[in-house]
Amino acid sequence: MKQFLGDDFLLKSETAQKLYEKSKVQPIHDFHCHLDPKEIWEDKPFENMTQVWLAGDHYKWRAMRLNGISEHLITGDSSDWEKFEAWAETVPNLIGNPLYHWTHMELKTFFGIEKVLTPETALEIWEECNEKLQHPDFSPRKFVERSNVQFIGTTDDPISMLEYHELLTNDEAFTATIAPTFRPDGALFLEKPTFHDWLKKLESVSGQVVTSLDELLVAMKQRVDFFDQMGCRASDHGLSQMVYKGVSKVEAEEIFAKRFNGNALSDQEIVAYQSFLLLELGKMYAEKKWVMQLHIGAIRNNNTKMFHVLGADSGFDSIGDARLAEGLAQFLDALDQVDALPKTILYNLNPRDNYVLATMTGNFYEAGIPGKVQFGSAWWFNDHIDGMEKQLKDLGNLGLLSHFVGMLTDSRSLLSFVRHDYFRRILCNLIGEWVEDGKAPSDHDSLERMVENISFNNAKRYFA
Repeated sequence: MKQFLGDDFLLKSETAQKLYEKSKVQPIHDFHCHLDPKEIWEDKPFENMTQVWLAGDHYKWRAMRLNGISEHLITGDSSDWEKFEAWAETVPNLIGNPLYHWTHMELKTFFGIEKVLTPETALEIWEECNEKLQHPDFSPRKFVERSNVQFIGTTDDPISMLEYHELLTNDEAFTATIAPTFRPDGALFLEKPTFHDWLKKLESVSGQVVTSLDELLVAMKQRVDFFDQMGCRASDHGLSQMVYKGVSKVEAEEIFAKRFNGNALSDQEIVAYQSFLLLELGKMYAEKKWVMQLHIGAIRNNNTKMFHVLGADSGFDSIGDARLAEGLAQFLDALDQVDALPKTILYNLNPRDNYVLATMTGNFYEAGIPGKVQFGSAWWFNDHIDGMEKQLKDLGNLGLLSHFVGMLTDSRSLLSFVRHDYFRRILCNLIGEWVEDGKAPSDHDSLERMVENISFNNAKRYFA
């Protein structure tokens, strides 16, 4: 029987263990997450484990609700200790869920704690971790440094002034790169009630009056230029479905004007406007040589009652099943036809769509850019052992796994960098399994280069 989270955790062969020795020392290029650069800049110590571990983590909130925990112990006004205690009550029920592994990997990696978190050990672990959090080696910046992180791509609204990115860039004492990522939800989802308020904020930061579609495009170009100057190298779009409709600029202008004047839009009009704006944004990204990321397939905020209480991103989202192949192909092709298709990473939330995205990557290419269109890592509800293995196998079956840009955390927690180690173990074990089964040659030099590239080098080159 193997030790829980032992040195050979998830590594079932000698080949896998040897490959992992090469992979684990690679730096981390975390190109998509939701960390707050202000938190890293200020570098204030966390008072306790709830602040660093539970605040803003809707993965954990969702698990606690599934365990029957009352909302006041999750997002409510309970004390931090009571919330931690409720999490400790939940953890023993998580066996089989990646949160069980991540919880204990984070305790072991950052705090040297190998005890299993249970209601019985909760107070002891709480006190030990809280004591360590007061030490300078446990500040936000130190979590980044100790994780060997070279690059972090945050997720940022175009109306952000990116002041903390600038401060971090100019701080010679902090060596990791914290780069913004352009996330223009406010412009794209014009059907939302916040659309007009967002336009006013866009006017304020861009210096451009926005009362027409042309003026919106001018303002968005100004923000793209600003983000680029601030080190941005990627955009990100969260799309519940990928429907594309070719539309003229005149039609798009009429739709914008209709919404700007306070009138409701049909579903077809919304799709037409979003298709037009996505196309124009894609052209801007290509000009800047940015990477365009498309996260497709989440049904968000399903619980209306809790949405009104807690707002978005609070753990009430799930996997959608809308069709995406035709719309995605048409959108990418429309950009490619005008030589304006940027490097693109495609993420699907429904594992049913793995083959769709893996085959889509082979439809568009550019000489000199291996893997220009990427099948992104297993995302959200798929970033567990089975989901990661399936994504890797499907990419290997239908594409070129060697050029894969690898893992990201997609997290709001500074402790989540252990997910890169989780991924690397899964990757090395899978390749080791192929070698042991005679499906790949036992050429360790070649395989070691492969895992080093997928772990770090490919992403560094891709986002350069």
